[in-house]
Amino acid sequence: MALRETTGIDGTDIVYRVTGPADGRPLVLLHGWAQSMSCWGPGVLDAFAAAYRVIAVDLRGHGYSGAPEAGYDDPKIWAGDVAAVLAAEHVDGGAVLVGWSYGGLVIADYLAECGTDAVAGIVLVGAITSIGRGQKGGRVGAAMRDAMPAALSEDPREAIRALGSFGNALTGAAEGAGVASQALFGASLSTPPRVRAALFARETGHDDLLTDLDVPALVLHGTADTVVDVSAGRHAAELLPNATASFWEGVGHGPFVEDPARFVAEVGAFVDALGRVSAAAPAPGGRG
Repeated sequence: MALRETTGIDGTDIVYRVTGPADGRPLVLLHGWAQSMSCWGPGVLDAFAAAYRVIAVDLRGHGYSGAPEAGYDDPKIWAGDVAAVLAAEHVDGGAVLVGWSYGGLVIADYLAECGTDAVAGIVLVGAITSIGRGQKGGRVGAAMRDAMPAALSEDPREAIRALGSFGNALTGAAEGAGVASQALFGASLSTPPRVRAALFARETGHDDLLTDLDVPALVLHGTADTVVDVSAGRHAAELLPNATASFWEGVGHGPFVEDPARFVAEVGAFVDALGRVSAAAPAPGGRG
């Protein structure tokens, strides 16, 4: 599970990990705002890797990836990051893109710029697909609204209080969630404040993209999500012409933390329904 590295269109280093069988269907995991590739948890990652070729990415500005001063407001740059990872791993078809929270917006950025030639399906997990005032696909919940703008502050006291105010919003109150909650809290604090702020400093709408999307989609969203409002998930499900919707009653923003077995089962069923991937086993890619 060694780290691999590729380069975005602006020269930013994008770091990711690959696990699972080389000839398995590529499952590309894109995390949320102020998180990292580790957010999914080892149990979920190991379970997916038993069946699929799992490519877990650190988005630009997060985790081990580079954190440039600019570019976070450009959908083409976000699209280029995903395209660079797919190219480095020689994925030219059959991939399933899984986006949690902000990761759903990155998926939409990629599809808008690059199309679906390399993609067999998408999974939106507590995700936004648009961002900006009035965008139904980007509606946030009370926990996110209450944390702003202090969560973007360079003052550690303000940022810690604001990010800490999420409490169990990211993970729910399931047994063992406290450990995961602390790990996610640490990832948020380790994301530079300027990056946390920059991710919100743009307006991008993708409703037309969703309406015309020609690959299957799974929309998975907790009804008690206070970070990304469940209405954002319902909006995406209504627009997508070939969507399976799974709304988890009483679950918050991190369904893969609250019920990892159910999450793996539902995503796995969606992926397996796409059929066998016909591409030959790819050569190892990336640098490092």
